[in-house]
Amino acid sequence: MGTTTTSICRFCMNLCPVEVETENGAVLSISGDRTNPLYRGYTCVKGRTQGARYAHPERLLRSLKRMPDGGFAPISTDEAIGEIADRLRGIAEEYGPRAVALFGGTYMAMDSPVNLTMVDAFMRAVGSAMTFTTSTLDQPGKPLAKGFHGMWMAPGFAFQDPDVALLVGNNPYISHQGRNGPPADFFRGLANRGAALVVVDPRRTETARRATIHLQPRPGEDASIIAGLIRVVIEDGLHDAEFVTENVTGFDALREAVAPFTPDHVARRADVPAADLVAAARLVGGSRRGYAAAGTGPNMSGKGTLVEYLLLCLDTLCGHWMRAGERVRNPVCLAHESLQLDRAQALPPFAAFGYGEQLRVRGLTMTAAGLPSGALADEILLPGDGRVRALLSVGANPANCVPDQLKMTEALRSLDLLVQVDFQMSPTARLADYVIATTLPFEMPGTNLMADFLPLYANGVGLAVPFAQYTEAVVEPPAGSDLVEQWRLLFGLARRMGLQLDLFPGLGEAMPIPGAAPVALDMTRDPEVDELFALVHSGSRIPLEEVRRHPKGAVFADPPVHVKPKEPGWEGRLDVGNAAMMADLRDELAAPADAGREEFPFRLISRRMMHVMNSPTVALPGGRPPYNPAFLHPADLAGLEVAPGDIVEITSARGAILAVAEEDDTVRPGTVSVSHAFGDLPGIDRDVRSVGSNTGRLIADDVVFERYSGQPRMSNIPVRIVRTEPGESSSESH
Repeated sequence: MGTTTTSICRFCMNLCPVEVETENGAVLSISGDRTNPLYRGYTCVKGRTQGARYAHPERLLRSLKRMPDGGFAPISTDEAIGEIADRLRGIAEEYGPRAVALFGGTYMAMDSPVNLTMVDAFMRAVGSAMTFTTSTLDQPGKPLAKGFHGMWMAPGFAFQDPDVALLVGNNPYISHQGRNGPPADFFRGLANRGAALVVVDPRRTETARRATIHLQPRPGEDASIIAGLIRVVIEDGLHDAEFVTENVTGFDALREAVAPFTPDHVARRADVPAADLVAAARLVGGSRRGYAAAGTGPNMSGKGTLVEYLLLCLDTLCGHWMRAGERVRNPVCLAHESLQLDRAQALPPFAAFGYGEQLRVRGLTMTAAGLPSGALADEILLPGDGRVRALLSVGANPANCVPDQLKMTEALRSLDLLVQVDFQMSPTARLADYVIATTLPFEMPGTNLMADFLPLYANGVGLAVPFAQYTEAVVEPPAGSDLVEQWRLLFGLARRMGLQLDLFPGLGEAMPIPGAAPVALDMTRDPEVDELFALVHSGSRIPLEEVRRHPKGAVFADPPVHVKPKEPGWEGRLDVGNAAMMADLRDELAAPADAGREEFPFRLISRRMMHVMNSPTVALPGGRPPYNPAFLHPADLAGLEVAPGDIVEITSARGAILAVAEEDDTVRPGTVSVSHAFGDLPGIDRDVRSVGSNTGRLIADDVVFERYSGQPRMSNIPVRIVRTEPGESSSESH
């Protein structure tokens, strides 16, 4: 008979409580925990089917070393750690610590709450600031915009029954970038209260279908639309004048900057009805209990920071922030209590970029979102002092996820040392010198700590109630395997290199805890996971031991948290007229609305799919295609003389890819909607129907990019499309 154990799905940030059925150490099935008061049994298809990864015949059970003939041979993980440590130490001694870099991905952040602070400690011990993550490729505009705008030190109304929600390029039904729990619950709550939903998206997404108003613009016009909304709010006197007077600076500069974005101008530029724009602005501005949030598409359009900044300005003008005395429905549980947002005052603007590590290309620097990963390939390829020569890739797949795949794969091939930490032979693994086989989430303990940090990262994401959960490991690693947890690999490397690791509580210096000091680890022995969990969760509002007493997790509503009044003498203000942002908005006004249509008549926009978390794994859900289709409007398919299922060639100024065309009448005509991070390596592509298409091959990382985060334009890419057959495509680069 099988055994059922409650655990936490760590496939994405929704962190669903699940029940895992096992027998003889094997995962049989995964389902949602129907007794959970918040999730009520919800899981998505990728969460329910992830059990196939654990016993998949292509799962890596032993680490591998590249041999002189280019092939791979098994190597014990302990031996691999020793060899890697020797090579890292040699590279750092010969070329300096900066020659050692680390790239961390989604699975690094999700698998264990220890991983992020261990990465931070390891790279500090090496003496290298060259830590790159997917944060500057996904939505870096969110933390950067807070730097320019400042941050209200109490929550917004995303979790307080808002009367209106504005979602820009955000589709929580699929992406889970919203309230943790069943995505439909939030929208059902809006409808039940008679609240309004405004959606801005070039697709009629699952979210947009439920909108009170859906603006379906040309891609890339989000900043103009938001500026137009702000103009209407100001001109109609809908802004919260009292809140602005007391807590805001830059109002006159913003009013002047948005003045040219009249409804008629925005309607012409974005191709949306002017009356709908005005109606949307009046819905958003007419309620104090509202919030605005953007998703991946606007952040990948090359203007992500401006978009996110303008949304913060809109919320601030409307007074969409909690005030003294109001109860916080979603206080932190496992995060350090000093990170609780509970003060009705403004944290003034802080450095968004231009500090810390200076990169060698494009004037890029450290940012509030981390080092610009769009510059990693150049940091590897560019000769001279400071060149990156060794890269640890942890829980990531940079060969597929970093834009400008042609340059990125060239860079990975040129490294003196590439170490890939993975559970499968991903495209990056096939380029590596060492592939370290790693455990999977149900083989290790975990918590939902990351959910506490989400509201600090962005408005509108995270838990709606103070829910916390701890899980023990559900199964042991497969018999005869030689696997290692990611944090244990880094600890092992540090010990072999003779380094001292000092761990910060929480997520490390990436999300610093005020006044927290790092704790020196005993490097003479392997640390116990329980002691590291105690360190990471130290100072939490709800002690970890209390959370552990509730195996299914629990809502810890007591003691209640209320917003405190402003501290006496506090002078911090939010800035809605930042000079750099206003300059970017003026540039937006002057930029051609839809240039280049003659050569590249389509715009490729990003898309997420329910059954994968970015790059697909070896264990895709059954009945789902292993590729990422190129979705086009039926009229566009007809105009191209392409039938659903045909192969098309998509060409940009940078490169060309093949893709499988599919029909989708929710896509705006003139656009093609494709998910990113699929496909294989350049030059060794297999059939596109088996691996999909890598949109990163269409992107140049140094032509159109954001000057703050270095993020290349990854959506709204000008392309042309023709019907073709495999083997008939043009050259892959231009």
